[in-house]
Amino acid sequence: MFLDGELATVALCWRIERRDGVTVGLTAHDRDLVVAGLVHRAAPGMTPSAIQRSDGLEADTMDVAGALTSAAIGERDLLGGRWDGARVMLFAVDWTDLGARVALGEGIIGAVELGEAGFTAELRGASAALERPVVEATSPECRAELGDRRCRVAMAARRRFARVVACAGARVTLDASAAGLGGGLVRWFAGANCGLESAVAQGDGMTVTLRAAPAFVVEAGVLVELVEGCDKSLATCAGRFGNAVNFRGEPHLPGIDLLTRYPGA
Repeated sequence: MFLDGELATVALCWRIERRDGVTVGLTAHDRDLVVAGLVHRAAPGMTPSAIQRSDGLEADTMDVAGALTSAAIGERDLLGGRWDGARVMLFAVDWTDLGARVALGEGIIGAVELGEAGFTAELRGASAALERPVVEATSPECRAELGDRRCRVAMAARRRFARVVACAGARVTLDASAAGLGGGLVRWFAGANCGLESAVAQGDGMTVTLRAAPAFVVEAGVLVELVEGCDKSLATCAGRFGNAVNFRGEPHLPGIDLLTRYPGA
């Protein structure tokens, strides 16, 4: 094992796989390293914090800090959400023999903070899933996502492609109808926003109002995919989708104000 040698030749490396398929390799070494066919760039100057690992039920976490560079990780991409949920694998290699490596951990990128000198990203390990609630809380709205295995609404006919005619802030004009898009998604298939998703607040005619303006400039003619949404109410589930039997909410359950009600209120 190269870690037991008298002379340390250890280099830390990161392999980051974004959700859109882009894979980036980074290293804390002073020159680029080619590991498993991927070039791990030394330019960003990545530096890790202490890695906290345990055999208990506490979540394994660590922080990774680095400089913002246009060649690897840019500020606009971070703010635009391209790195949200990316899978990260951290390992150590022998820079004199790149076939020798030791896995140090892997996880999903969580919170990202930007500062004057660069960025800091939280890496959440697999045990972080233990922090999630074990059972669901009751709610008047449906807790399923439209089209998932609990909802069971067929989505093949509820996705369609369109092109952008104009974009002003969060309002996007399309060359197709935006009916039924409230609560849905706009997926960008071209332009500077390619690979990103925008949540839809409202669809009216051929105009879509997004919950937030796109991260990058939108040009006319850009191809997008429109995915229908649902407001998660029982009325919509029954009336528009005919799917009340799979509704995952409790719209008729009394609320927490039941004890404060009185005749004539």
